[in-house]
Amino acid sequence: MKTEIIEVSPTQKEIKIEIEAEAVKEVFNKVSKKYARAAQVPGFRKGFAPVDIVRLRFKDEIKSEVLQEIVSTKVTEAIQENNINPLREPELHLDDAENVQINGSQPISLHVHVEVMPEIPVPDYKNFEVARRVRPLGEGELEDLIDERRKQYSSLIPIEDRASEEGDTVIVDLEGTFEGEPDSEPITANDLEIPLGDEVIEKAFTENLIGVKPDEDKEFTVAYADDFTSPALAGKTVNYKAKIKSIGRVELPEADDEWAQSLGEDYSSINDLREKLSKDLGLLSASEADNRLRSELIAQLIEKHDFEVPNALIESQARILLDNFAQDLTQRGVDLSKIENDFVQMAYTQMRTQAERDVKGALLLEKVADSENVEIADEEITEEINRMAQLYRVTPEEIRASLKQQGGEANIASSLRTRKAVEALVENAKITEGEWIDESQQLKSTESADEETKREESAETEKAVKQTEAPDNKTDTTETKKKTAKKGEK
Repeated sequence: MKTEIIEVSPTQKEIKIEIEAEAVKEVFNKVSKKYARAAQVPGFRKGFAPVDIVRLRFKDEIKSEVLQEIVSTKVTEAIQENNINPLREPELHLDDAENVQINGSQPISLHVHVEVMPEIPVPDYKNFEVARRVRPLGEGELEDLIDERRKQYSSLIPIEDRASEEGDTVIVDLEGTFEGEPDSEPITANDLEIPLGDEVIEKAFTENLIGVKPDEDKEFTVAYADDFTSPALAGKTVNYKAKIKSIGRVELPEADDEWAQSLGEDYSSINDLREKLSKDLGLLSASEADNRLRSELIAQLIEKHDFEVPNALIESQARILLDNFAQDLTQRGVDLSKIENDFVQMAYTQMRTQAERDVKGALLLEKVADSENVEIADEEITEEINRMAQLYRVTPEEIRASLKQQGGEANIASSLRTRKAVEALVENAKITEGEWIDESQQLKSTESADEETKREESAETEKAVKQTEAPDNKTDTTETKKKTAKKGEK
């Protein structure tokens, strides 16, 4: 067998193969004899028909089997002999396929396209310059957090001597049917709490449920906006039947020392609560600043190194991103079978762009880990599994069982290597403390659409290389139904 390797690109190799006639003839004779032993040919007992007649009668079948056996065998040999590691199944092309001879009268020529991992450059990852910007505590942010705590300990005081008013909370059993869609599954939600007049509640619900009393039935129609946050409801008109179960008024506890002490978290007074919550918010802002800093360093690493990324890896990552997107849509109540193919194709195209950055970042970080001689000890894997178990409130054994279905503890080790590689970027960077910049306002006023896209892609890249976690529990799709009265999510 003769082979020739052609470097098409850093990720593509072409192998030209010529299989000698003698090798073809050997396989041809073997396959012909196999057919002769089993062939039923009129005029001959089974297994006694002349080979030439069998070859003529089963010409196409024999040709197919000969080519399949000898080509696959020789391609495998050529790949192994040249130390090539394909990223996916090679693409085979017979030269002059229509006239190829399998009887051994002439050699068979073919060429094979193989996708391989490129030579990843040793990255220059030191002395990146980045500013660490900590978001200051916003005006009213602390009081808003305290109010959220108060809402958690609020009481709903029943009202029985009057009809509902704005500011009341109405508890209803709700059933909704889609107008013009008789075959659609109806919306049902029992014991749904609707705070009348709340800014997150659709105005139509407030307007129709003011003035009702317990045990009343109320019918009304809601036309949802085209940009409504639940795709299952966006642009739809729904006819609702509401059974009023009760009406109440929410009462919040006073933000005083007695309430702070009742929280059971060692708060001595309301001022102590404010001080500790303020400290927690500061820690959260610091953590967010560190995450943004890491994301910026990864983005700089990607931008600094240009190399071709294998299409096989891009497609694999794009499918993962698309699957995650589909799961998110499903959890939000979207019927995937009704989504247009054009939308799916557009989403996949966008996913490919992000997938290329994800893969590029991951490959570079792996090289950084090599440069830093990162090794992961068994104790570190155990510690990470214990951390995950504590986070998800399960046992370490349950985490290990879950990992077995996802590639085992090697995924944990790989994740820890990535994490250490990112920390190496941080340790070797020139970091300054910068003034906080409200990025949302900056994007609106100063950045172009392309720059905004780069920021979003940088954030997604960090997500792609963050540590492996145990799978989240799936969201109950009934939650989507319980958001029917809301304008959107905050």
